[in-house]
Amino acid sequence: MDDPDGYFGEDVAQTYDDATGGEFDPAVISRTAEVLADLSGGSALEFAIGTGRIAVPLAERGVEVHGIDMSRAMVARLRDKNPAIGVTIGDFSATRVDGKFDLVYLVFNTIMNVTTQDAQVDCFVNAAAHLRPGGRFLVEVMIPELRKLPAGQTVVPFTVTPTRWGFDSYEVATQAMASNYATFRSEGRGEFWSVPFRYLWPAEMDLMARIAGLRPEHRWDSWERTPFTNESSKIIATWVKP
Repeated sequence: MDDPDGYFGEDVAQTYDDATGGEFDPAVISRTAEVLADLSGGSALEFAIGTGRIAVPLAERGVEVHGIDMSRAMVARLRDKNPAIGVTIGDFSATRVDGKFDLVYLVFNTIMNVTTQDAQVDCFVNAAAHLRPGGRFLVEVMIPELRKLPAGQTVVPFTVTPTRWGFDSYEVATQAMASNYATFRSEGRGEFWSVPFRYLWPAEMDLMARIAGLRPEHRWDSWERTPFTNESSKIIATWVKP
């Protein structure tokens, strides 16, 4: 990947906010911002702030928001929406910004874009370094769908239409995975796009948090704050800096 914006360059940025997934539902965005505002204490740092899908409505609720993101193309869209939100360009697992925050948050599976365990630990350490005592680090991430894999199978489809296929591929031995997309056009041409990830488990994140000096707090499976259970498809977890 030669693009300095990584996998979220101009081609992705120009249509990112047009997505129709559940995370882009205005009601879900509003509820997400409400929960984050309640947890924030007035200041928040978003790792992978992107186009401001969450940061903009959070700022509208009176929270002072800053962000870190490596994609200049995504951040350009955010600045068009709200130029008052400060953004530092860089890798959120290592980049430091001035000041301390009541909340650092990382939503929509983005911790999986960090594709090594060491770098994911660095992400927790970096979050802790930006928190005031009593501040929280929040992560929203999917639970790997390994129970959908029969023996010998490594692929789980999530979109199958006449014009678009989408499937996740898993490498269980290394916790590597990728989301893969094939798009078919009417003139017979097609495009293929693949994004690498590293999936991780709730217990693994608790250990990363412990390494970073954070203690566990909430474990939910939705922005409605319903409890995380054996059947949950994602986790929203918080850890507190003593």
